[in-house]
Amino acid sequence: MRPEGSAAAPQRFNNRQVIHLQGLRFKANLGILDFERDGPQPIQVDAEVNLGALPIVARDADIGRVLDYRRIRAAIIDECTTEHTDLVEALVGKLSNRLMSLAGVVGVRVKLTKLEIFPDCEVAVSAETGLW
Repeated sequence: MRPEGSAAAPQRFNNRQVIHLQGLRFKANLGILDFERDGPQPIQVDAEVNLGALPIVARDADIGRVLDYRRIRAAIIDECTTEHTDLVEALVGKLSNRLMSLAGVVGVRVKLTKLEIFPDCEVAVSAETGLW
């Protein structure tokens, strides 16, 4: 137990570092219904990318020492727009695998929402892969 008033030793590692991308909206070719095959529809992707325990960055550092979240965003958009995917579940699986392939990633949580599939609600599918 630390005596009252004494400073804690600086921590050198995070227990877990996670990058969050929330509310990423764009159009993707997705679905099995006739109108979904006519063209892209709006979707939203939320992703959490677990980098595990990492050294704490106590001051500005070189971007090359961290996973640049622009790469995560680009991977999500690319995976969702490269080709038509019939099932949301299949696209969530492809997204999970793509994000898990990024250097340093140990876990991924992905949620894909179809924003205009029904007039009265949105539909989402989520998955968790790797370590949490």
